Amino acid sequence: MSTAPPVYAFVQPLRPWLAQCEEILARYAGGHVPEVSEPAMDTLVAGGKRVRPMFVFCASSGNEDDRPALVTAAAAVELVHMATLVHDDLIDGATTRRGRPTVARAHGAAAAINVGDFLFARAFAELTRIGSPAAVSALADASLDLALGEMDQQRATGDLGLTVDAYVSRCRRKTGALFSVACRLGAMLSEGSEEAQLRLASFGTRVGVAFQILDDILDLSGSPSETGKRRGTDILSGTVTLPQILAIQEEPALGNEIGRVAAGGEGLEALCDRLAGHPGAAAARSRALDEVALATECLDGDIGSADADALRTIAAGMVDRYA
Repeated sequence: MSTAPPVYAFVQPLRPWLAQCEEILARYAGGHVPEVSEPAMDTLVAGGKRVRPMFVFCASSGNEDDRPALVTAAAAVELVHMATLVHDDLIDGATTRRGRPTVARAHGAAAAINVGDFLFARAFAELTRIGSPAAVSALADASLDLALGEMDQQRATGDLGLTVDAYVSRCRRKTGALFSVACRLGAMLSEGSEEAQLRLASFGTRVGVAFQILDDILDLSGSPSETGKRRGTDILSGTVTLPQILAIQEEPALGNEIGRVAAGGEGLEALCDRLAGHPGAAAARSRALDEVALATECLDGDIGSADADALRTIAAGMVDRYA
């Protein structure tokens, strides 16, 4: 799977900002003892689309005077994202991420805990440099939401009666929170109004929910070469997702089949094929498209100096990735 940012017109002027963000990420991920910095750098060089930093920049005024603070905030958000990937892979028992061994697989569970904690700490150490208590508070609130979302997911492991509302609530916390705070920080550090910050934060939340729904569909339909992980990982880990929920609502007997495969792993490929082609997956994708449409409506008001066209393009690009 390609991990480079999408080649859109708005990306070109952001390249120096993104390059500066990468420099900060490398400095903060690698600047410590080898036991944590080497696995942290492995996570960094594995790549990523850097959507969250782009949201920080596109939700801002783009003013050069604000650039140092915005680049710092973008790096802090991405460091939190990297930390969650390391911890999530450990919790989920994942062995690969973007086609490479996870930190837990390559270095062990203890190393994964330490590296994730290290990246979280570096994120906040970096963000405090801009001297904005409000920015630190916003990222702290988002990090709390991430933790609560992960706990929601753990509590619901294997719960094939999970409701759509409970699933979406989990997505808002576990995925939407970091997209949301990226947009909020862009507006905040450009002195956007409270309304602009709230609108952009709502946009980020809804895009995050759409992103998670589409990613959960891809877990069923994508190939390992495309996703960088084994197909059906959610089923094996007992993570109940929207395409599963909607398929079971339409065909209750599928719940027993999902439970059987989750317990033993046999028949996983056939089950993934069945669920990927099920009307439940199509309904889940429709819900994701609805979330993107509602997200773009958030931009039809006071959003300060944010680049609405760029934000819409990024949101649409996420959908195109799963087409």
